[in-house]
Amino acid sequence: MPRSNTLRLKPYPDPGAALPVGDRNPWEVSITGELSEKQTELIGRLTEVPSGSRGIIWIDSCGGSVYAGLAVASVIRIRGLMATGVVLGECSSAALMPFAACRQRFVTPLSTLLFHPMRWQSEEDVRLEEAAEWARHFRHLETRLDNLLVQLFPISAEALEKWNNPGRFVDGQELAESGLAELIDPFRTDDCWKRIRSA
Repeated sequence: MPRSNTLRLKPYPDPGAALPVGDRNPWEVSITGELSEKQTELIGRLTEVPSGSRGIIWIDSCGGSVYAGLAVASVIRIRGLMATGVVLGECSSAALMPFAACRQRFVTPLSTLLFHPMRWQSEEDVRLEEAAEWARHFRHLETRLDNLLVQLFPISAEALEKWNNPGRFVDGQELAESGLAELIDPFRTDDCWKRIRSA
């Protein structure tokens, strides 16, 4: 009998659900530097951990390819990973996608997150027809990714628009005040690790 090619997605884990016995020590993965250069390694690491398991994703990334950010976020959600995202320094541009896909999110007062419209570039010898198609595609994709960020964080479309256009750096304090993450201060308190692990 032929196997079905239908992909069945598990529902995203309930943030309030009790952790299974033996799942008290989370795995840890870091997203650093440019996503485009780390995409293969990141996806490999995230597919090696047990599906539905609990882990911590440390983030200090300037972003990179929007497709890389979307791919990493998709792996987190499709595999039902109960990920806790922690922005150590920067989480900008495409790196916002995996951060938003996390079940719990933490920032420090000095964390910096850059929201901006999608950017694209091409080689100098691109034909006019190709440039027009890229522009059409990116306009369509930008709208869909903005809608996805609204759903994942969640944040109102109006608030996201204010941050996106013309582009704005949002610090950890403001993000926490917006209800999108919890604030921790590793330079003032000693309970940060405990809070992250128990999230």
